[in-house]
Amino acid sequence: MTYVEYKQLNPFQKFAYKFKTFFKNLPRAVGRFFKGIGKAIVKFFVAIARGFKNYGTTFVKGDWATKLSYIIFGVGDLHKGKIYKGLIFFAAEVLYILYMIFFGWQYISKFGTLGTVATTYVKKGISKVPVYGDNSMLILLYSVLTIVITIAVFAMYIANIKDAYKHQVMRENGKKPTSMIYDMREFLDGKYHITLLSFPVLMICVFNILPLIFMILIAFTNYDKAHMPPANLFTWVGFDNFAALFDIVNTPKKAHTFLSLTGWTLLWAVLATFTNYILGMIVALMINKKGIKLKALWRTLFVITIAVPQFVSLLLMNQMLATDGAVNVLLTEISHLFGNTTQIEIDFLGKSEVLARTTIVIVNCWVGIPYTILSMSGILMNIPADLYESATIDGASPFKTFTAITLPYMIFVTTPQLITSFVGNINNFNVIYLLSKGGPSTEEFYQAGKTDILVTWLFTLSMTSQDYGLAAAIGILVFIVCATISLIIYNNSKSMKDEEAFS
Repeated sequence: MTYVEYKQLNPFQKFAYKFKTFFKNLPRAVGRFFKGIGKAIVKFFVAIARGFKNYGTTFVKGDWATKLSYIIFGVGDLHKGKIYKGLIFFAAEVLYILYMIFFGWQYISKFGTLGTVATTYVKKGISKVPVYGDNSMLILLYSVLTIVITIAVFAMYIANIKDAYKHQVMRENGKKPTSMIYDMREFLDGKYHITLLSFPVLMICVFNILPLIFMILIAFTNYDKAHMPPANLFTWVGFDNFAALFDIVNTPKKAHTFLSLTGWTLLWAVLATFTNYILGMIVALMINKKGIKLKALWRTLFVITIAVPQFVSLLLMNQMLATDGAVNVLLTEISHLFGNTTQIEIDFLGKSEVLARTTIVIVNCWVGIPYTILSMSGILMNIPADLYESATIDGASPFKTFTAITLPYMIFVTTPQLITSFVGNINNFNVIYLLSKGGPSTEEFYQAGKTDILVTWLFTLSMTSQDYGLAAAIGILVFIVCATISLIIYNNSKSMKDEEAFS
């Protein structure tokens, strides 16, 4: 379709064309995404190969102190006069060796099996006393910690070699290494960003990276209620947990649950995102329309709605929608006005799958629309007024102005927000769990209800069934889905391709 033909289409035809084009280009976008991942992997291994080459070249060109730095950290710096740095490198090596001898090695040596000595019970009098063997949980946890520490020490090892060779070259050129005072001043001046970011990065590694690696490794074990340390050992099972989620022959119930909940999770994410987005946009347009009085009041009311904690609103709605809750009482009173004496007891969240899911989507609008309204109001107030003036001069109707200026501008600005909302709704634990707790329950699913999404199913598997390996596998798959969808949609959006379109 040519540009002229496209401009002649009405707004609905344009939307249909863009919708068709998006899904037509989706396979190509997915291909580009995985091609990019492949290139990144190739670059990674090329960088490793280049590192090994530099490693050998530095050894050949280095003097005796630089060569000795390959075995004893800090010798090169001490020889070149960089005393404090050499001592830091040397202390790091000594501490690492002591750590491995007295602590790390006893765990990392068992990492391949996660323990072989099971807990036994010895009869002592009339009772049995446990004699604890290996603890698979501690072996895995401290092995991960040891691996991370080893990687950090290896980075220091490389830095020690580079630093030794750097100061060797400086001395050959008649230069002296910088002093400790000078380096400290640099960390408060030119390298101040490193000083500021060091502590946050360390905390991210401790509280984010380590637990993430631990969770990923749990997905490849049989850690569940039957293999609960310290009484029992668990071990590596490879991809068995992932296979159980797709194998409809050997594990039909788990596979059926996973596939069904994946479909509902994606449908829920789409409905929750776009109902909040569209309805929030409509209300924002109404509030910001010229001639509307008390605009500040309406915006304040929505801010107050946000100020109420979400879990409070959801728990309140759960009580109101109960069979003996306020909604059924109100419906009963209304029916009495028309001569109906029957007590109305609609179970909004406990029996019907369709009714429960519909109710959840509607309640989510109640707690989600105010956020959209506020963000949309800010965008509407910042759309350049000259665009509307030009459209009015050209004789554009209000509908044409909305479809040609307002809507494209809002979509352009809020595309990242849409992606964030979509991913957030895939992981929207609060709305599902606090409203229905996954119900209505069913025997068709494995430890899940009809309104459960993947993240609430994961929670149930972890907290109720103690099926940690399967739960970790689900968590990894959810991450892969969210990351893939986010990157593909964002990289193909106008917000990324044409950042200055509305500047």
